[in-house]
Amino acid sequence: MDLRKAIQDLYAEKERIERVIASLEELQRTSSALPELARMAGRRGRKDMGAEERLEVSERMKKYWASRRKEQGRDGKPPSGS
Repeated sequence: MDLRKAIQDLYAEKERIERVIASLEELQRTSSALPELARMAGRRGRKDMGAEERLEVSERMKKYWASRRKEQGRDGKPPSGS
């Protein structure tokens, strides 16, 4: 057995293994960064409202529409400018 050839083969195998390890480490870094990016982007669309917040909005809109009906009833025409 030629020791020189065996050593050369082992070095080649070592380089191949180091490349595989480096690519796996890079995959690990990028896959762990993805959830952070998703969190940083935030949610799109409407936010969820709790029951108390829905109640507040409901009361506010009831007052708004009551005032609109009251304004419209005065002269029989819808208010202008809205």
